[in-house]
Amino acid sequence: MKYTGQETQPIVIENTTFKCYSLRMSRLTELIAQAKANDPDLGNDLESEFKVLSSRRSFGLNFERHTPESVELPGRPVRKGDKVHVLPTRGSTAKGDQRLWKVEGFAKVAGVRHATLQLLDEADAETASVPVGDLVVVAEFKDYIYPGLVSTGKVERGGDKPYNTVINGENFHVLEALTFTHRGKVDVIYIDPPYNSGAKDWKYNNDYVEGEDLYRHSKWLAMIERRLLVAKELLNPLDSVLIVTIDEKEYLRLGLLLEQVFPESDVTMVSSVINPAGAGREADFSRTDEYIFFVRLGGATVAPESRMQGETSVVWDTLRRSSLAGARGNRGPGACGPNQFFPIYVNRETGIISEIGEPLPENVAVEDVVSRASHVSVLPIRPDGTEMNWGITPTVAKRLLTNGYLRAGRAKPNEPQKYVISYLTEGIVEDIETGAAIVRGRNPDGTVDAFYPAGRDKMPTTNWNRPSHDAQQYGTKVVNALLGNRKFPYPKSLYAIEDALRFFIGDKHNAVTVDFFAGSGTTAHAVMRLNKQDGGNRQCIIVTNNEVAAKEQEALRIKSLRPGDTDWEKWGICDYITKPRIAAAITGKTPDGADIVGEYKFTDEFPMAEGFAENAEFFTLTYETPVSVSHNKAFARVAPLLWMRAGSRGKRINVLPKGGFEVVDAYGLLTNLDQADAFCDALKKTPTARIAYIVSDDDRRFQSVARGLSATVEAVRLYESYLHNFRFTFGR
Repeated sequence: MKYTGQETQPIVIENTTFKCYSLRMSRLTELIAQAKANDPDLGNDLESEFKVLSSRRSFGLNFERHTPESVELPGRPVRKGDKVHVLPTRGSTAKGDQRLWKVEGFAKVAGVRHATLQLLDEADAETASVPVGDLVVVAEFKDYIYPGLVSTGKVERGGDKPYNTVINGENFHVLEALTFTHRGKVDVIYIDPPYNSGAKDWKYNNDYVEGEDLYRHSKWLAMIERRLLVAKELLNPLDSVLIVTIDEKEYLRLGLLLEQVFPESDVTMVSSVINPAGAGREADFSRTDEYIFFVRLGGATVAPESRMQGETSVVWDTLRRSSLAGARGNRGPGACGPNQFFPIYVNRETGIISEIGEPLPENVAVEDVVSRASHVSVLPIRPDGTEMNWGITPTVAKRLLTNGYLRAGRAKPNEPQKYVISYLTEGIVEDIETGAAIVRGRNPDGTVDAFYPAGRDKMPTTNWNRPSHDAQQYGTKVVNALLGNRKFPYPKSLYAIEDALRFFIGDKHNAVTVDFFAGSGTTAHAVMRLNKQDGGNRQCIIVTNNEVAAKEQEALRIKSLRPGDTDWEKWGICDYITKPRIAAAITGKTPDGADIVGEYKFTDEFPMAEGFAENAEFFTLTYETPVSVSHNKAFARVAPLLWMRAGSRGKRINVLPKGGFEVVDAYGLLTNLDQADAFCDALKKTPTARIAYIVSDDDRRFQSVARGLSATVEAVRLYESYLHNFRFTFGR
């Protein structure tokens, strides 16, 4: 740059600089135009990259957005024109050929169907002939998609209530599909994205992002931003909220990203204790919390905490430490003091605590504990025999017992710890003593019967420390109860998500919630809990892929299995965890058919075996061609999207009507315009119908039919509306 003026004067940049800049931009534009003329694909790619660079921020959150993202689609049929990867041979644990090939055609070689391939984006036009069974289709996110859905099962216990939906697919593409069905209609999006820990917890471009990856933060931000931009299209701009949970690894970058993607919204961050015992880390603070971002659009407001909960009893917490850091004799991070292993004496006849014993030295076995006549000596021992600690000292326990804040729960004669021991935490005791919680009387065992009154507009704070949000107690243990021995890492507390949702849809009985990082399905479970509490008809759409855990993949590959094989896919997260969890929650039975053991707690307490009066259907995302869609050849796979757009309730039209039209509870479908009058009459006799799908290539005839509909029915032209949504909205 050329400057004028003295150092003590304001610096002036001469116009020469801007002229040079403009000339360079103009020259680049000319070069791109020339490239387009010679090679349209190359020219378009250069123009795309040019736009990214020219729009880069000079300040704020800067990261590499140009890195392409793609996903492999095992099980998707290979078609001419597809982009593919060549898979490693069966039985190999090698990564395989990650170069991108294009399918030019097919031929039979020794009776086996082969695909003729040409290498993409390379100077030399390398070709190959590969068995179709050794290929996997690759979808690049810059390409158009035309989605469909295939039903893989359902659970029906909710009568005419709308269906909750579980979709197995790449979440970016499912979000695009939902723009056809739910654009601007979603009340809440709750997501718990991968935390980018470096521990193989997520993939970018078909490969795990590890801790030593120098670009892992940029990859994570690019991945999240793409999805947030599409998710924004789903949220109701007048009144909705995006809720995102995260930990310390990315919360700073995520906060900036949310501010940039949603500049018109109100963003608040809450700190939430999810592991009261703390996650021990060498030479570092023991982490107990994570962060929750609430992004409020339009007029969305936070409901007062007391009004949302009504009059609620105080919550009793389990006294035995839950984390192994609190095991007896442990001296590492999160360990208890040496005086927190002591007997609590419970009267055999009454089941009431009579006395607090003295601490047991570490060299004294539990068999040597001092006994009391007619009493059971209760020690903090897990069902597997692990000796833990109580969460408090004997001195504190005696004070709580005297004041009615310590109690014995259910007897467990066949377990090492013979009674469940519960107590009121320090915060609740303080609420009782200051009058925030009211004691209405005493229970038969002498403990306090206290509650929080309704009607006080107490707003929730930005620091949540609630026993019900303990992820170990009410996340992991809930999943274990529902699914038996099926393990899922780090599930959220069911009640933590329930509470977060209640602040925004507690009074919206027909709210729509979406979670596109669904994991084990806790968000849908929480929505069903809310419905049971007030008779609501809220529905939840959750999205997950069917990824098999990293450490299990190698063993499956050694067995000559690949993604897409039945014996591989059955271990994927959607088929092995998410779908069975939703089915178990609704039916009250484990995947093995046994009644679920345990009870729901807090706001609504009842046996898990009761299940829920809810409906749910499970789908897998498919990829269609525009030709098959426009010629009605893909109708069976587009049909679920039409049903979802109409509210996911009632009967679905799964096949083309032979009579030229069909009308069901929520919508109608007209395929023969000669039947338009009869179609409109049938819709008028179905007051619950809200959408009329009209198949027509002629816009004038479509408009003619639309004018015959009532004002409460939306006319949608097929398949132009469907194709237009994906062709123009998401053209890269």
